[in-house]
Amino acid sequence: MTCVKISHDIIDDSLYKAGLIKDHVTPDYLMENETESIRLEVKTRPEAVRKQALWSGLKPGLRVLDAGCGPGKVTSILHEIIQPDGSVLGVDYSEERICHANEHYGHKSGIDFQLHDLRDPLEGVGQFDLIWVRFVLEYNLLESSEIVKNLTACLKPDGYLCLLDLDHNCLSYYQLPAKMEKILFNLMAKLEQEYNFDPYSGRKLYSYLYELGYQNIQTNIIAHNLIYGNIDKADLYNWTKKVQVASGKTKELFEKYPGGSDAFLSDFIHFFSDPKRFTYTPLILCKGMKPLSD
Repeated sequence: MTCVKISHDIIDDSLYKAGLIKDHVTPDYLMENETESIRLEVKTRPEAVRKQALWSGLKPGLRVLDAGCGPGKVTSILHEIIQPDGSVLGVDYSEERICHANEHYGHKSGIDFQLHDLRDPLEGVGQFDLIWVRFVLEYNLLESSEIVKNLTACLKPDGYLCLLDLDHNCLSYYQLPAKMEKILFNLMAKLEQEYNFDPYSGRKLYSYLYELGYQNIQTNIIAHNLIYGNIDKADLYNWTKKVQVASGKTKELFEKYPGGSDAFLSDFIHFFSDPKRFTYTPLILCKGMKPLSD
């Protein structure tokens, strides 16, 4: 696997068009695009991750699996929390993301990355004290319960499985013009049907753990996106990229929208940049202990 160093600054697609950065496409991932590692890096807020990780039970000395680690930034934060003596393995099914993770975060003792599709059993890695699954199940509508079963198999008895996902994802705005709101809900429905995306993943997490007999199940709900007033650069980039990728894959929905999908993207950026806009997305956290005997 050939890795190319990428700046953590926001970059545009011209680098890819010029052939300076190579792309490894995972076709069935909704957000796959040339700058996905950059988007995931930009959107990650370290302090929010730390708070969520501490609620989940991370502490020094644990052996942790970061399931669906993406470009590795979150994995590196988990690694900091479990020191001294802790170790973390990050797995993801994107070659490009694992390449990025190894280059930027894989040089410390106790942190490793491995290419793996979570829809398949994870074998040969031993068992973990805690498994962290953040923003993964929402991209696997049909396979979510199977993924949770696969992860349960490599969790130690009395270890904790921690599921974190958004609910009513990208659907709560005020005051979004009616013509845009209608398109947005139609777009989400199409992404469910054709791209295996689940905008209501968060509300399902408890049931996954309950049905597998997990004990001491705890849940929490917090605001993941709470945006009002002036928009910062990272949020604008993240949301623009999400709308750009999703609308680009569903152009037929915009045939009756004046100007098509490009005009919708422009209108969304205008709306989202307006400081009177209000938007939020709830993040649901759920953790449970694997029984001593299954």
